[in-house]
Amino acid sequence: MPPPRSNMWSFWRNFGRRTLCSLLLAFIITVLVVASYALSGGRSDLIQALSASFSRDFAFTTNQSATERPKETMQSIKGCSFSAPQVEKSYLDKGEIQLTSRRIPTITELEQDEPHLFSVIPHHFLRSCRSPCWYQNYSGNDSSDPYGTNAYSLYAKRLHNIFEDMKRRFWSHLTVREGRYYRLRCLPHFYIIGQPKCGTTDLYDRLRLHPNVHFSVIKEPHWWTRKRFGIVRLKEPFHKPYPVEDYLDLFDMAAQKIQDFHSEDLLADSGPTDQILTGEASASTMWDNSAWSYFYDNVTNTEPPVLIQDFIHAFQPRAKFIVILRDPVERLYSDYLYFAIANKSAEDFNDKVNESLQMFESCLQASSLRSCAYNTTFSNTLPVRLQVGLYVVYLWDWLSVFDPDQFLILRLEDHAANITQSMRLVYRFLNLGPLSGEQEASVTHKQASNSRRPQDCSLGPMLPPTRQILIDFYRPYNRELSELLADRSYLWET
Repeated sequence: MPPPRSNMWSFWRNFGRRTLCSLLLAFIITVLVVASYALSGGRSDLIQALSASFSRDFAFTTNQSATERPKETMQSIKGCSFSAPQVEKSYLDKGEIQLTSRRIPTITELEQDEPHLFSVIPHHFLRSCRSPCWYQNYSGNDSSDPYGTNAYSLYAKRLHNIFEDMKRRFWSHLTVREGRYYRLRCLPHFYIIGQPKCGTTDLYDRLRLHPNVHFSVIKEPHWWTRKRFGIVRLKEPFHKPYPVEDYLDLFDMAAQKIQDFHSEDLLADSGPTDQILTGEASASTMWDNSAWSYFYDNVTNTEPPVLIQDFIHAFQPRAKFIVILRDPVERLYSDYLYFAIANKSAEDFNDKVNESLQMFESCLQASSLRSCAYNTTFSNTLPVRLQVGLYVVYLWDWLSVFDPDQFLILRLEDHAANITQSMRLVYRFLNLGPLSGEQEASVTHKQASNSRRPQDCSLGPMLPPTRQILIDFYRPYNRELSELLADRSYLWET
């Protein structure tokens, strides 16, 4: 006997509701699965299918905040003009490298990561010093060695005589006020931040001949990038971290020069301004963020939540930076010849390049470009330092916190071709007074520093096939760099 009509209507109504709910639930689950797949790196299959070139995305989910700095206007600086590219193209476009914003950490977040650093370096410096200097209370006595525990001195015995000289003059440069002793502390006014094997040593050796320039007592302290984390040599176990006080000690000779200029008490912060500029030249500062994954929580899916420049900007928002670049293909071969220990040859370089390219491609299939550039474990396993030549990646991130006019970008090719012009650009950028004819001649005629060793020259150039695959690999990155700097010479096409 068929059910009554009212019961049948109730059955179909309930059936329709159940079906609708089931369909809605299935749709929601499908959307969540697809979204999860895309955000977790599953899009790499799509990238692999749609783009066979070496270029990949620099796109990742961003969380826009008040701390991000838009790059929408063109600005000019000494020697270079910067124009930030728009970021509207799909990351699937062939041959395109898309640079996107990153979240800039707040001062509060940085202070939580490095509380001691913020307790030592003040927020304001002496107005009568061109370099960022301040007075710090000294509680030691005349029988103690102010540099006795300095990690740089203990590790590098060649610095022993320098620290001994500073120790002899230490007490004569202390300032006394109301029975308390104060010592002058300084940070670099400018940094030569990169890149390795691009002529940083030659630039450093020539610049330090200027009478008003005083570098740290060691050319490359590597403090911001390595020593403050206890990284003494790459791929070695961690040592005890070098405290910021040890880094500041490296500028004590410059601080003593500054005090010698001021006849009156600097604590009063009055009188004429000295013209001495402090500087340092660690070629790792621009690109090396190897330590982040060991010390800072990974909250950005393999991308560093904090970069070296964030900390420098927190203390020195008006610091100046000099970058010298080189054709990344030639840079990589020079890097290989300099750092490889045994069995060096053009054939071995070719093998290592091919292996590194395959590893880099695999990384890009699963992660963003920024992730691969800053991935600590991955970088340590690459046979050659392929990632160091991705200049545009690092410059883009530096320009996220500093203004373009705080950078002087040079090419090694131009520097080598006209040293006089190159050094004049540097002097103008740093607002240094001109040199006399005799002084300039000593800078110009100085023999090039850190050039290729004779035994490496005998190995000859890289193999033509190696050069071509590296040209193909770096081409899209060079193209973005030339657009960022508004200068086609950074294509390195001739």
